[in-house]
Amino acid sequence: MTETLAPSLPSLDQVEALVTSRRTSLLCDPDRPVPDELVDRLVELIRWAPNHKRTWPWRVAVVTGEGRARLGEAFAADLEASGRPADDPKVVKNRTKYLRAPLVLVVGAAPHDNELLDAENRYAVAAGIENLLLGARAAGLASFWASPPVCPRPRALAVCGFPADTELVGVVYLGWPIGEPPVPERPPIETNRVT
Repeated sequence: MTETLAPSLPSLDQVEALVTSRRTSLLCDPDRPVPDELVDRLVELIRWAPNHKRTWPWRVAVVTGEGRARLGEAFAADLEASGRPADDPKVVKNRTKYLRAPLVLVVGAAPHDNELLDAENRYAVAAGIENLLLGARAAGLASFWASPPVCPRPRALAVCGFPADTELVGVVYLGWPIGEPPVPERPPIETNRVT
């Protein structure tokens, strides 16, 4: 008879410490690269998020070096194409903001013809991003999950190598920390117990 051993799991206290120590932070060294091997491990964590109906919707672009500037120019051009003038503060900021960290992950969801599954794909990708953020914290990285510009984004999708129907869920900045942000006040969760 073969005995199957469960993997050694962290305690709830360790998980709580990891989750409650995670911060949204751009306090990182933009010039110190994150090793590819670590990036690959973090991206792999996305794949282990819950995914109802197993549609596997993950799409990830790893953006480094000059690619960050190209991403910014693409998002800025998409904003301009949606009607914003070139000197609009959002357009101007998008041209340079992706240079604030050495690594930017653009994370998207594959769409689905079924409206419910389309929404579930986005939820699965969001859960995957949280897996990534927790892994980044465990690896000692600073992370910042941002929303992509709100407009049609054909140029940015092309820079990322994504199909035109990709739904962007997040832009995640990662880098080695140069400081710790303050702990934010968090209101209690409204919890209803139904018996």
